[in-house]
Parts: sequence; C-alpha cells; structure tokens
Amino acid sequence: MNKTVLAAIIVVIAMLGFTYAAVEMTGGVDKLMKGGDWVNMLAILGAVILVIVTSFVVTKYVRQMQNDTATGKLADENWDGIGEYKNELPFGWAVIFLGSIVWAMWYFLAGYPVNAYSQIGEYNADVAVHDAKFEAEHKNMDAETLKEMGGSVFIVQCAPCHGLTADGIDGKAANLTHRLEEKSVKHVINNGANNFKTDYPGGMPPMLLQDPAQIDAVAKYVASGFKADDTAGKAAFLAGTCNTCHGENGEGMPSVAPKINGWEAAMVATVLKDGKKGAIGAMPAFNNLTEVQVKALGAYVTDLSK
Repeated sequence: MNKTVLAAIIVVIAMLGFTYAAVEMTGGVDKLMKGGDWVNMLAILGAVILVIVTSFVVTKYVRQMQNDTATGKLADENWDGIGEYKNELPFGWAVIFLGSIVWAMWYFLAGYPVNAYSQIGEYNADVAVHDAKFEAEHKNMDAETLKEMGGSVFIVQCAPCHGLTADGIDGKAANLTHRLEEKSVKHVINNGANNFKTDYPGGMPPMLLQDPAQIDAVAKYVASGFKADDTAGKAAFLAGTCNTCHGENGEGMPSVAPKINGWEAAMVATVLKDGKKGAIGAMPAFNNLTEVQVKALGAYVTDLSK
C-alpha cells in the first residue's frame, strides 16, 4: 500500500477516535440520541464527513503531485532553464473563481448586507436606549447631586491620569485644582493653540508675545488667577493683546477664546469634546459620556478650584 494512503487512513482513524472520545466525554452518542439533540448530532456528523473528505482530497492531490508530470506547450521565456507551460486555465478553477465573485456580491448585498443584524449593532442600540433613559431620569438633578455624580464619573474616567485628588499625579496630567500652571501658559504663548476646534474654531496664533520677561509675567499673572496687585503681569497681558480675545480679566469670549481665570462647566465640556494638547502632552477626547455625565463632571471640576 502506498505510504501516503496509509498515512491518510491512520489520520482518519485518529481523528475519528478523537471525535468519538469527545462525544463520550459529554455523555455519549446514546445520550444525544435519547435527548433528541439533533444540532449536536449534525455537528458530529459534519465533523466526521469533513475528516474523511479532507483526507481523501489531500491524499489525491499529494499522490498526483508525486506521480503526474506536466504536459503542454512551453512558453518561450525561461529563467535559468525553468519555464512555464502555456496551459489553459482548468475549467473547474474558472467556475470556482467566477462563482466566488457572484457569491461575494450576493453575500454583501443580500445574504448579509452591511445594515443587517450584528451583535455590535444590537449592543449600540441597547446602549443608546439606556443612555436616553439615564438622561431623562437625571436631567433635573440639584447642584449637590450633580457634583456627587461628577465625582463618581471622575473616579472612573479621569482619576487614572489626573489622580483621585485631581492633582495630576506629579505632572503626568494637568492639575485640575486650579485652571492653568505657568508652564502651560508659556507653552500656549510660544506654540499657539488650536485644540478646541468645535467651540473656538479660530484658535490662537503663536508668538503674540516674544519678550521672555513679558512671557514670564503673563504666565505668572494668569496662573495666579489674575491678582489685582500684579501690575507688571497685567501690563504684559494687555501689551500682548491677550485681553482682546480672553477679556481683561480672563473671562473669555464665546466662540473666540476660552475662560482662563478659572474653571467653568462649559470649559470642561469643551475639553471632553475635543481633547487637549499642551505642555504635558495630549489628552484624548471623551465622546463616550452622556450630556448629563459631562454636565456632572463640569460641576465637579469647577467645584475643585473653589
């Protein structure tokens, strides 16, 4: 007997033995028959057929590769004496190729179109329903309850980077207990900013101030919360025309420049919506939060700096 055929028979016997052992471990064929579990019975039958057919096909083509020789007309081109035959494409191959194209088009358009059921689609639909229910249930919360919810959302979504006390974990993220640090202000002055494209599409150009002393003065003035007795800082702030967009006291202007003299819920929502880039690095946008959760986070973060 040919070694290839013998090997195929051994593989078939081994695979059928494994299949039988697996069935016996789950209760045996008798249990399946008595229980009327036709789904698993058909699965087992399919496994047996698959093993036999696969072994037969592999054996056939392995023997064919061992014994057959190529025939036909050689092409004129060759590489190091190795050439190709100019044989027609086998009819079966052509049918399979064209059939695959037809099947793919049917599957995409009719068999399983892009708008058909999917687990991800069902999950997203369920989440949307839950979010709508959540929004309706909590839209009229009082200020204290809103801050409590914001604290819970902060622990889950924000604390991994900003820390449980929102202090930024030694500079790894922004310290949210006050609005801006000096290094952040300097970074924006030197590099400009175009983070918040949704609410402030114009952005801020770089190098509106170029004198290092003035930049230091403005950074200290803004980071300290616009102290009235810091006359040098205020003068530098006005000299750099910062007040034109941010206002004389850093209160900001809608659609022009954000508030920089403290946190407000709208500014927190802006950061969550667009993410942020600054002296420390980049923060991604958090578009997975509901409107109520964003509002709650705004109330919580605003309260931190009071």
